Amino acid sequence: MFETLAQAPHLFSIGGESHGLIERFPELSPIAHQSMSNLLTAQDAKNHLAERLAQDFYEALRDRQGSPANGRVRMLEKTPKNALRVSFFDAIWPDACFIYLYRDPRQTLSSMIEAWSSGRFRTYPRLPGWNGPQWSLLLVPGWQRLNGMPIHRIVAHQWAITTGVLLDALEAIPAKRVQVVRYEDFLARPQDAIKTIAGRLDFEWDRQLTNTLPLSRYTVSRPNPDKWRSIQTQIDSVFPIVEQVDARARRFTTSRSM
Repeated sequence: MFETLAQAPHLFSIGGESHGLIERFPELSPIAHQSMSNLLTAQDAKNHLAERLAQDFYEALRDRQGSPANGRVRMLEKTPKNALRVSFFDAIWPDACFIYLYRDPRQTLSSMIEAWSSGRFRTYPRLPGWNGPQWSLLLVPGWQRLNGMPIHRIVAHQWAITTGVLLDALEAIPAKRVQVVRYEDFLARPQDAIKTIAGRLDFEWDRQLTNTLPLSRYTVSRPNPDKWRSIQTQIDSVFPIVEQVDARARRFTTSRSM
């Protein structure tokens, strides 16, 4: 979705994920931060940090033609860790809009297991006190309790913790600034989904999408809605970990979906 939205004529992004841009500030780095995770809240959005971070983003922004920002622009940002930083960004940009892309957790857990196993998404390979496989993807609060677990249990907790934090933050934001899209609806009718988002968030869309989108740059293997069934035994064994949070996510999605 990020790579598709980045084709809009008047949206600006840094072109990729913002791990380095955010975490170069010691106060925002999980190793130095008191939470020892990627969780950032409104209390972390201190004036000097907010201004410096906003300036760093602005200087890195480019439109779809590669032209830098000039004057007031609309910024597009996507980094999975930001699911733990919604209230932080909301404090810095109080007029920000948030798009929640809901995907069936069975599919998501399968993709997360694949990401961990690939070795391509190691975010904190030297995590102090961690004795498991090198940490991949976002660092959740309470990760220390996952030490010694197999990957499929780690990712189930990773998903459940992240989604719980994300929903807490989104529910505190006025509904008009939160858009919800179902993953399967976006893939089935991408043009309709993007036009709807553009209309609700008031930006221009001038492209015609086919119903088959290019693969994301972060794809490990070709997506398939039933790919998770190849490891269904693992997924079923950890589904109780995510079931309650997923029910909450489905209710939220139903109440806010396009």
